Amino acid sequence: MPEKALATAEEVAAYLRTTKTKLANDRYRGIGPKFVKHGRRVLYRWEDVYAWTEANLVQRTDERTGVA
Repeated sequence: MPEKALATAEEVAAYLRTTKTKLANDRYRGIGPKFVKHGRRVLYRWEDVYAWTEANLVQRTDERTGVA
């Protein structure tokens, strides 16, 4: 098990080269990576972030992933 299995929204946004606002919007719309709600905090499991990234791989711009 990695030392930091959970990531903050800031860490995931940096990894995905996006913003916390975009992640929040994706959470609201249900199209982003799975997340954990701990009180008011939002955390992500790295395994879910990696799985979401893999699920959204495409080779052409006209391909649809169905997730995002």
